[in-house]
Amino acid sequence: MKVIVSGASGLIGTALVRSLRLDGHQAVRLVRRAPQGADEARWDPRGVVDHGALEGAGAVVHLAGAGVGDRPWTAARKRLIRESRIAGTRTLAEAVAQVRPGVFVSGSAIGFYGDTGDREADESAELGKGFLAELVRDWEAAAAPAAGAGVRVVHPRTGVVLAPRGGLLGRTLPLFKLGLGGPLGNGRQWLSWITLHDTVAALRHLIERDIEGPVNVVGPRPVTNAAYTKALGRALHRPAVIPVPAFALRAALRGFADEGPLISQRVVPRRLEESGFSFAHPEIGGALDSVLKER
Repeated sequence: MKVIVSGASGLIGTALVRSLRLDGHQAVRLVRRAPQGADEARWDPRGVVDHGALEGAGAVVHLAGAGVGDRPWTAARKRLIRESRIAGTRTLAEAVAQVRPGVFVSGSAIGFYGDTGDREADESAELGKGFLAELVRDWEAAAAPAAGAGVRVVHPRTGVVLAPRGGLLGRTLPLFKLGLGGPLGNGRQWLSWITLHDTVAALRHLIERDIEGPVNVVGPRPVTNAAYTKALGRALHRPAVIPVPAFALRAALRGFADEGPLISQRVVPRRLEESGFSFAHPEIGGALDSVLKER
């Protein structure tokens, strides 16, 4: 199958392209520079796509967007986060509406649900509050041209992806290795996590199965931040007891702290499991052991 992938240089996109190619699929990376081979195609999220490269594609997977948690949330950063997702999704959705591949897998996030507290949230849960919730709502709506053309559209609402490089785990691993890691805030907030391996497997599952609309791409057993911290310390054989105060996170991350590491998101993958998906890493302990072996 020919699969077009945007955001192919990111954490998930790189792993997805590798997985597809290992299984003999033709994975074409969308790039913003001049293409350097037949496996790349030019695009600009602000309105340019090489329609010829999309011809014959069985799937288009859209993962591009500015990082959410890697820099403080200044007003300019929030504008970039929003514009990079909505403009890029609309650009690709309009191209998909003309080419009509079998499926448009358009990236999304569990930020849709906002702070869920101790309540479990599946795909039937209502829209939460805050910048991220409103962003995800509009981000998903930007894919409407593809759905309007009769293309199957799936929105993988991804949680915290665990990988040895990149993401939450990759950024904090050096501290934990030194025994300087610990719970964030009070540690009671829920963390909806999934390994990179299972994320890629879930995306491929969504490409192949007849499922559409929002699908939570998270592991089946979310944990509190304190439980995650304890499991990571155990996996590294290091103490993990030094808490990071909420005020310090707010000072470092500005607005993101209160919509990211300090809120509780207890999200479950109901539709993914109902569609027959099987997780390789359902438990946090085994998941971390597996991920850390990849270093």
